[in-house]
Amino acid sequence: MSINLILFLTLIALLLLGLVWAMGRPQKGRKLQTNPRSLEVTGQPHASHLPQILQALAATDFDFLAKEASQEVVRRVRRERRAVALAYLVALREDFHGLLRMARVIAVLSPEVAAAQEFETMQLMVRFLWRYEMIRWRLLAGNAPLPQLHVLSDLVSGLSVRIEAALKELGERAALAAELASSMNRRGLDVG
Repeated sequence: MSINLILFLTLIALLLLGLVWAMGRPQKGRKLQTNPRSLEVTGQPHASHLPQILQALAATDFDFLAKEASQEVVRRVRRERRAVALAYLVALREDFHGLLRMARVIAVLSPEVAAAQEFETMQLMVRFLWRYEMIRWRLLAGNAPLPQLHVLSDLVSGLSVRIEAALKELGERAALAAELASSMNRRGLDVG
């Protein structure tokens, strides 16, 4: 085998090992957080700020600034905007992890969650983490990965829509169960 192949396989093995470590295996005795505030979504989801981030990183802004300001100002603005984009990326990751936490609670409350859905969630997490790291490294290198940032934001928005649909379904089931129990109590039947 060539040295390049060995290095490539070693890199793949390290990445897979890191991924397994980052995901962590859920333990049997692990309990969900009992604090209901831990599931609250605070403020507006960060994905809604994508247009402002894209505008801040747009090449046309920097072209205009290069014509109107000194090189020092252009460098400072580029550095500050990159820092804002990195902060946005971190906030997007926090939104994603909050949504995953909520998905776990829904999975516990919904007995129909199949292994296939759990596998789909894991795939989504791997895709998100991979894209997140690629975008972060490109931002740190000074590039503005606008299309990739858009894809990552869409991924978080899609998960949010799926969570909302699952919550609506759980709410409808709970209302139906409450109505059924109420009608049984009115008839004099003991449910418990």
